[in-house]
Parts: sequence; C-alpha cells; structure tokens
Amino acid sequence: MTGKPTALYVHFPFCVQKCRYCDFLSFASPELIPAYMEALISEVSRTVRQLSQDGRQISSIFIGGGTPSLMSESQLSRLMDSVTDAPLCADAEITIESNPGTLTKDLLTSMRRMGINRLSIGLQSADNKELAALGRVHTFEQFEKNYAAARDAGFSNINIDLMSALPGQTTLSYEQTLSRVLALEPEHISAYSLIIEEDTPFYAYYKLSEDCGFILPPLPDEDSERRMYHRTKQLLAGQGYHRYEISNYARPGYECRHNIVYWRRKDYIGTGLGAASMIENVRFSNTKDIRRYIELMRCGRLDDCREQIEHLSAADQMSEFMFLGLRMTDGISADEFQKTFGQTITAVYGPVIKKHIADGTLIFDRSRGQLYLTDFGLDVSSYVMSDFIID
Repeated sequence: MTGKPTALYVHFPFCVQKCRYCDFLSFASPELIPAYMEALISEVSRTVRQLSQDGRQISSIFIGGGTPSLMSESQLSRLMDSVTDAPLCADAEITIESNPGTLTKDLLTSMRRMGINRLSIGLQSADNKELAALGRVHTFEQFEKNYAAARDAGFSNINIDLMSALPGQTTLSYEQTLSRVLALEPEHISAYSLIIEEDTPFYAYYKLSEDCGFILPPLPDEDSERRMYHRTKQLLAGQGYHRYEISNYARPGYECRHNIVYWRRKDYIGTGLGAASMIENVRFSNTKDIRRYIELMRCGRLDDCREQIEHLSAADQMSEFMFLGLRMTDGISADEFQKTFGQTITAVYGPVIKKHIADGTLIFDRSRGQLYLTDFGLDVSSYVMSDFIID
C-alpha cells in the first residue's frame, strides 16, 4: 500500500521525577499511568484507522515524553499492537525515548521484537555531579550499562541526548562528556545548550533567587558557553558526525527522519496529552488536562479533545517554511518554495536574503537553488530566522 506519508507522534508524559530544568508537559504521577495508557491506546487505534481511511501511510513513529521507557512491557506491547494493522511504510523509523535506569535487558529485547528500531537515551552529562544538579535520577555508570544492553538487544540506531552550559560545568568537564560518549560510537547525538525556562525550579533559583531547598553551583559564563558550543562542532566533526541541523549530529544515513518531517513542514499527527499535529496546513493540539483527556478518550470523544485549531495563512506557511527549513544545514530549496507557494523566494524575501548575504550569515547557491546558513549564521540563527517572519 502507498499513500501520503504522515509521521505519528505518541506522547507519554510520565517521569520518575521532574528534572529541575524541564518545562515539558510531563510529571511524576504513576497512579495515573494505567488509566492514561487505556486512553492513549484508544486514541492511537482511532487515529491510525482514520489515517488508513484517508489514504495516508505512516512514515515514522516517535514515542516521546516524559519517559516512555517507564511503560511496562505489557503496556508497550499493547501500544505497539494498536499500530500493527496501520498503513506503515516498510522501512518506517520507529523511535522510543528513554532515560538511563529505566531500561532492562528484557524490556530492550521486547522493544526490538515489537519493531522499535531506534532508541533515544537522555544522558545529558557524563559527570555525576552535573547530573545531580539537574535533578536527574541516574548516574553515568547506569547509562553505560543500559547502552551496552541496548546494543546486545540488537539496537543499531541509537541517539544520545547531551546538554551543555550546566550548573558547575566547565569546558573541560563538557569535553570529557563528549569524549566518553564518542567512545561508544552512537549513530546520532543531539547536543543542546541549557535554557532556563520559566515555571521551572531553575528559573526560580537562578532568575528569581528564591529558596528552592537546594544549593547549586553557578552557571557557566557566556564565553564558556560559546567555547562548549564550538567544541561540540569540532569534536563531533572530527569523529565523522555530520551536523545536519542546528543541534543534531549523525553518522551518514542516520539522521532522524521523524524530526526532519517537522523541519520540512510535512504532515504529522500527535496522539496523547498535549500532542501537536499539522495536517494540510491545519495545526491543532490535544488538551493538556490529563483527567479531561482520559475521560474524553474513555467516552470516545476524540474531536472534543482537540484544541487550538489554526488554519495557517499563506504568510504563516512561508514564514515556517523559512525559519524551520533554515534550521537544517543544507537549508531550503528555492524551487520547492516556488512550487509550494507559486512565487519565487526572491520575490517574497529578496531584501532580507540580500541583507543576510551581506552580513555573512546566509549563502544562496544559485547553481543548486539552495539557501542556507553559514557557520556564523548558525551561531546567530535566532537573529537570522526572526527576519523571515511575515507579520
């Protein structure tokens, strides 16, 4: 069967405990997991049936969170069974996120048997003091054991999440984290700089100077943060990792196909609490109220669960095409822009493109029809992308 490719996201919002920096839709409420799983499986089943009826084909599945590896084998098995009869591409990428300390040999073996072929592990740091400062519940030694078990279970496509600019982190300690991770030879590395988000313990501690019940070392200064950023690029490139997106590096052929759907503005549908979707330039998301979500799914009221429905204007679509596409190092295609919007890219963005080429942040390779950020442009990407938003 063939049909229009559509990516499927599945959200599991539960964690062992909430990390101090995290503003994701997640929480430590294990008593709600059984009822939530019933609701989630119901929604996924309904969604894949609808995709099939609409002549669509699932190109990738991403089970994110939260910590999806907290599911029991039976819960995960039932979830995967709900997509067994889905119109799934033969080579579909199926990813599950996990945290060290929640993975066992049996669970990893079961994941592979269920068809999950990509594992993402949230390490963040190889320094146990830095992990403790973040509020993580694992050690680097637990991660190493889980990573080895994943390889033994047959996972040949593993991503490791890392963070820089952490409390008390130095350029040296960050380089040691990179070196220890590179020695394991994962296929993919996501490397992000810590951002202090509102409504998190870190924000209260570092921005508001509130007493949060813990004492943390200071954050690295701006110069140290920049050194860590540049060392990431240098060390990973030296080991054969291609930087294909601002914060993502991969061995050739191991780029995350699911995330590329978002950056290329292809269709995707989200299931689970608060999950976002975009189908045919209509954006919507599920309720973020977990008890309402569970009740609506119990009653089969999927349409009532969906909120914030937005029909994107042509200006919205062009803006997203630019600032999402420019996140990728190969940039955007001028031909694709014209094919999609019926106008040349220079007709819409000529002055902005000219400005940033002069500033040294953009290159327009006219022989290939590709517009992409320079290395300097990637360093100041937020500034560049803001100029492509049409009010």
